[in-house]
Amino acid sequence: MGAEARAAGRLRVAVAAPLSAENCARVRELEPRIDLLVDHALLPPMRWPADFAGDPSWRRTPRQQRAYDELLDSADALYGIPDVDPSALARTVRANRRLRWVHTMAAGGGSQVEAAGLGSAELDRVAFTTSAGVHGQPLAEFAVFGVLAGAKDLPRLSRRQRDREWTGRWTMRQVSEQTVLVLGLGGIGRVVAAKLHALGARVVGTSRRDVDVPGVAEVVRPDRIVQVAPSVDAVVNTLPGTAATWHLLDKRFFHALRPGATLVNVGRGTVVDEAALIDALACGRVGFAALDVFETEPLPADSPLWDHDHVLVSPHTAALSAAEDRLIAELFAANATRLLDGHDLLNRVNTVEFY
Repeated sequence: MGAEARAAGRLRVAVAAPLSAENCARVRELEPRIDLLVDHALLPPMRWPADFAGDPSWRRTPRQQRAYDELLDSADALYGIPDVDPSALARTVRANRRLRWVHTMAAGGGSQVEAAGLGSAELDRVAFTTSAGVHGQPLAEFAVFGVLAGAKDLPRLSRRQRDREWTGRWTMRQVSEQTVLVLGLGGIGRVVAAKLHALGARVVGTSRRDVDVPGVAEVVRPDRIVQVAPSVDAVVNTLPGTAATWHLLDKRFFHALRPGATLVNVGRGTVVDEAALIDALACGRVGFAALDVFETEPLPADSPLWDHDHVLVSPHTAALSAAEDRLIAELFAANATRLLDGHDLLNRVNTVEFY
C-alpha cells in the first residue's frame, strides 16, 4: 500500500464496481481501517445481483469519467476491475503508482488480468485477487442438477411429455452407482465432490498436486484424464480458462469416454472443444450435456447446441445468487484485514498462468 496509508495503518479503497450502500456499510464494519471511496453516481445501475458491468446503455458524461478516473487513481486498492474492462484496468495500474491491490468480482478473474496486458513489473507491483469460493455452492448445485438430469434421462422425459406420449417404462441410472470425474479440486470442485459423494457417487478428481480431498476416492493428474475416461459415467468441469486448460476436453477425450456419459460445465467454456463435443453428442459418447459456459458468449445463434435435444443451455447464470454481492464484500473485507496485518491474501492470482 502507499506510504501514507502505511503510516496511518489504513487502506484507501476506491469502489470501481457497483456496491450497494448496505454492503459499503458492511465492508466498513468488518474492517474499520478501510477508507472507502465511493460515488454511486459514477457507477452503472445493476440489472440483477452481481451485475458488475451494469446496464450497457448507461454512460458517464466526460466530467463523470474524469471524476471516476481521479477516484481510481487516488487509491491503494480497487474493489473491482473498472467497468469490468481490462483496458481500463491497464490504464489505472499505469496511472496510479500507489496502487497495490485489485480485487476482481469473478472467480476466474485471472483471465481479465491477463487480458489487461500488464508488464512483469506492473504484475509484481500490484496484487490481484479473485472471488473464488463465493460461487461454490450455487455452481455445485447446478453441477449436481446436471449429473442427475443425465442419469434420469431428462431429454427423454421432456420429449415424451411434449409429445404427450405415455411409453413403456425404462430403467434409469443411479448416481449412487456412478463414477464422476470432477475436473479441478479448487473451491468449486471441492464442493461439487462433497455433494456428489453425499449422493453415493464415486468421485475421481484432477489436480496437478498431491492432495487429499474429502469425498474424492482418487486424484489423477490432468494429463491422465483420457486414461480414466472409459471408467466414468459423468464429467463435471470446474477449471478456469488458461493456456493449460484450453480444449482439455477434446476429440481424444470424448472418443475415450464411456458411451452415454453426462457432461456438465460450470468452469470456463474454453476447456471444452465444442466441435468435438457436438461430434460426441452425435455418436452418443455424450448422452447429455448441461452447459452454463461456452467458448463464445453469448452463445452464437447458429450454434448447433441451441437445438440439440440432449443439451441444456444455461446463459452463464448458474453462479448467480441473491447472496453473491454480500459474500464478495465480506471476502474483500477479510482480505483487506489480511493485507493490513501483513498476511498472505486469499485467492491471489497466479500471474504466470493467470488462474
